[in-house]
Amino acid sequence: MKTAVDSFMERFQMLKPEQTVLVAVSGGPDSMALLHYFKTIRKQWKLRVSAVSVDHGLRGEDSVQDLKYVEEMCRKWNIEFIGTSVDVNTYKKQHQLNTQQAARILRYRFFRRQMEEKKADVLALGHHGDDQAETIVMRLVRGTSPAGLTGIPVTREFAGGKIIRPFLGVSKEAILNYCENHHIEPREDASNQDTKYTRNYFRHRILPLLKEENPKLTEHLWKLSQVIKDDQEYLNTEAKKLLDQGVTLEENPKSVSFNISAFKASPIALQRRSFHLILNYLYDENSEDFSYIHEEQFFDFLTRDIANAELDWPGGLRLRRNYERITLHFGNTEKPVPYRSTLDIGDTYRLPDGSELSAKVVSGYHLPEDTCTFTCDLTHVELPLIIRTRRAGDRMTWKGMEGSKKIKDIFIDQKVPKELRDSWPVITDQTGKILWLVGLKKGTGFESERPEEWLQIRYEQPKEDT
Repeated sequence: MKTAVDSFMERFQMLKPEQTVLVAVSGGPDSMALLHYFKTIRKQWKLRVSAVSVDHGLRGEDSVQDLKYVEEMCRKWNIEFIGTSVDVNTYKKQHQLNTQQAARILRYRFFRRQMEEKKADVLALGHHGDDQAETIVMRLVRGTSPAGLTGIPVTREFAGGKIIRPFLGVSKEAILNYCENHHIEPREDASNQDTKYTRNYFRHRILPLLKEENPKLTEHLWKLSQVIKDDQEYLNTEAKKLLDQGVTLEENPKSVSFNISAFKASPIALQRRSFHLILNYLYDENSEDFSYIHEEQFFDFLTRDIANAELDWPGGLRLRRNYERITLHFGNTEKPVPYRSTLDIGDTYRLPDGSELSAKVVSGYHLPEDTCTFTCDLTHVELPLIIRTRRAGDRMTWKGMEGSKKIKDIFIDQKVPKELRDSWPVITDQTGKILWLVGLKKGTGFESERPEEWLQIRYEQPKEDT
């Protein structure tokens, strides 16, 4: 087995001479074999090797003895031992997690701290080929993306260094034989036999059946994962170009938005890959809770003839469509607070979004008229002006139309995003007649041929900080 692991390590360039290596050790056969392997190569590679071990406090005295066993073996093999105990049950209750999630968070928190304190280059984990096969089959059964079929990564960045998994290329059987050949007597965790846990169920019930049909299942799934990984790396490179060209990524808080037509102009393979890159950005590479169902919902949003729609996704993520734009963001959008204020001549009113409305009296002819300016005969308006948000039943009329139209329908016609409508400024005079739906429609009935004085209202967009 050592020769196979040596070749695997070299193939994926897992180590460099004179590095500091932390080996995660539980006391079971996988991690004990891994620790022994590093014991055999540390002189050749001039490595500084330490064992890091966590008692999760889940099995009472048994888990305490596991920690003591690892410490004893480290003393025997002249390897530094760093151990700790964590309270998984309390943590999972506080954060509403399941046992495995809580244990993993606390375990990796300890590993990260030790990596930083030791300035370590590598954290070695004992996952093996059968773990990889179990992971891929589990994801297939639950539903996953092609990226999910890459399985457990051989290496990944972690705490200023990287995680490596030297045993991913060998089987559980090979590890057990290695322990026997080197007279290693690992501790056995009885909970590993409990099939109420999903992974144990697949390990003890599903994988043996599949291996009866194909004894080389582990090897074949490993090769499949590597082929998919290579394909994914290429697609990721191309998809990143799509994100750079047409997708807006925001920080604090994280959100993503893009134009639907521009996004759909790319091949479907790049659209799909871009979707998963977006999830990786939003979830910091930890988007395991997503499945084909969410992917289907996303592409339904792209293709369905809808103007406004929302979906709630795992972890508080919200998917929102407003006409030709899709936005993904965390948390509930706060409902705008209605406002109403007077606007006197010469005053300026600041709107909630930082934009401003100002009113003044001007004289002359051929005054500027644009979407940000409203001008009318002052004698036709009863002051002071009122700035407010829309109300149920609001209607207005404008030049060239007969009758009136609901403000609600104007918003729909103008494709104003739904979340902006309740804060959109409406300007009326004291009689309640709508003069201006700012930036969209200007009322009529306030003009004369040669007025001496004009009322001019000006809208200014928010000023950017410099």
